[in-house]
Amino acid sequence: MYVDESGDPGLGNSPVRYFTLSGLILHELRWAACLEELIAFRRELKALFGLKLREEIHAGHMLAKPGELARIPKHQRLEILRRYADKLAALDAITVINVVVDKQGKPPAYRVFDMAWQALIQRFENGLTRGTLPGPRQGDERGMLFPDRTDEKQLRLLLRRMRAYNPVPSQAAFGGGYRNLQLRYIIEDASHRDSDSSYFIQSADLCAFLLYQHFAPNAYMKAKSGQNYFKRLDPISYKPASFKRPDGIVLL
Repeated sequence: MYVDESGDPGLGNSPVRYFTLSGLILHELRWAACLEELIAFRRELKALFGLKLREEIHAGHMLAKPGELARIPKHQRLEILRRYADKLAALDAITVINVVVDKQGKPPAYRVFDMAWQALIQRFENGLTRGTLPGPRQGDERGMLFPDRTDEKQLRLLLRRMRAYNPVPSQAAFGGGYRNLQLRYIIEDASHRDSDSSYFIQSADLCAFLLYQHFAPNAYMKAKSGQNYFKRLDPISYKPASFKRPDGIVLL
């Protein structure tokens, strides 16, 4: 699962209301074929817009702080993001788990980073356990995390804690309370990646950005109806992540 975020996990002095995480899940036996699809897509973007294959698609920066990409008109940069979303939606080898923390009204002790990542990791674990993720069924699957650069120590401690103690609310059928569902299917510590060297991290970044804009669009995205772009990802949104919402978003 390749993971990126949008917004920030700060609570007290944060200028934003939301923190979003998107985890793009891909079976290792489909990795090479999916990478080839993304490379071919990037070649199309190069032919259409002059975007070089080595240039990073960082969704937020592409619109607000484009740097060298300012040579591409802004409306075309937005079109690139729209095309990117459509390309991902057409890849049946992937699925995306989406988590949103609405920080409004949360108590001062609420741990935004931990709660968001815990929800994401638990859904990944559930998918591995139940065999509901895309890809070949081999009967004994394991998963790994490949996040963009984030708080590496905090995430490492969270993963290790969840392997020992991971209380999950029980349904009424189990008598209520909590069960300790220790992680068993996600191996190793997270292996962090730099987004500028990974098309898969860039894909997760796009998902997290569009997810954030779905809840709190900036002025430009709102003017261009960009808050609706997240809906283009519906074919690959992992619906079992949350049965409370038809789009599968885990809203905390």
